[in-house]
Amino acid sequence: MNAINSQKHFVKGLFLTAVILVAGSAFAGSKGSMELLRPATIAGTQLPAGNYTVQWNGTGDQVQLQIFQGKKSVASTNAHVVKLEHPLRENSVVVVPSNDGSRSIARINFGKRDFALELQNEGAGSGAAAGAAK
Repeated sequence: MNAINSQKHFVKGLFLTAVILVAGSAFAGSKGSMELLRPATIAGTQLPAGNYTVQWNGTGDQVQLQIFQGKKSVASTNAHVVKLEHPLRENSVVVVPSNDGSRSIARINFGKRDFALELQNEGAGSGAAAGAAK
């Protein structure tokens, strides 16, 4: 009887380990970084120049994007996942000028990944790169 219980516990432990590993690898795919060399706006929030962590949640091509500076969430918005034919070598941020002279983040590219995040209601996906993270 003890051998059967031990085997059941082993199988349960193995299953939980597999679930944790799958969840961990899914989380790793939903996180990246960006560097702003100049201030830019995202979802109505002005972000100063600096380094940020980008996290997104969702399935399919529509995700909820959250921007962190350190451990503090500084902005959140919706984003559209865009497939890239050729992954970029480094992270970069595409910004577009606004009518008031400010700069809005339109797209976040992640180095060596085959997708980018286009921000909804932040302008078209064209513009100049504001900065690259290494």
